[in-house]
Amino acid sequence: MAGVRIFGAHRTWEDWITMLIGVAIALSPWPAQPVYLGCPTTTGVVWNAMMVGAVVAALGIVELVDLHRWEQVGEISCGVWLIISPLLFDYTGEGVLQYWHYGLGAAVILLAVIELWQDWNLN
Repeated sequence: MAGVRIFGAHRTWEDWITMLIGVAIALSPWPAQPVYLGCPTTTGVVWNAMMVGAVVAALGIVELVDLHRWEQVGEISCGVWLIISPLLFDYTGEGVLQYWHYGLGAAVILLAVIELWQDWNLN
C-alpha cells in the first residue's frame, strides 16, 4: 500500500462536482423567481447567477483538462462573490435565493480549498 496517495492525487470527481454546482448556481434564480417579480434588480440577480454559474462550471472543465492553481483561486473568488451578491444586489430579505447563494458559494469555496490543498504539489 505504499503507492496509495490520499492527499497527493488529483481527483476528477471534484471537478465534476464543481461543474454541477456551477449549473446549480446558474439555475438557482428560477425556482425562486415569483418572489422577485416586484424586485427592481431581478434582471441583475438572474444575470449575476447565470454568469457566476457559467464561470464556476467553466473553471471545473478547465481544471478537468489541465490543472493549475489559478483555477482554484478563481473558484474561491466566485464563491466569495456569490456569498456577497445578496448584499450587493439587495435581495437579502426577499426569500430563499439568498440562502441558496450563501450555501452554493460556501460549497464552491470549500471544494476549491480542498482541491487547492490536495493539488498543491502536483502543478
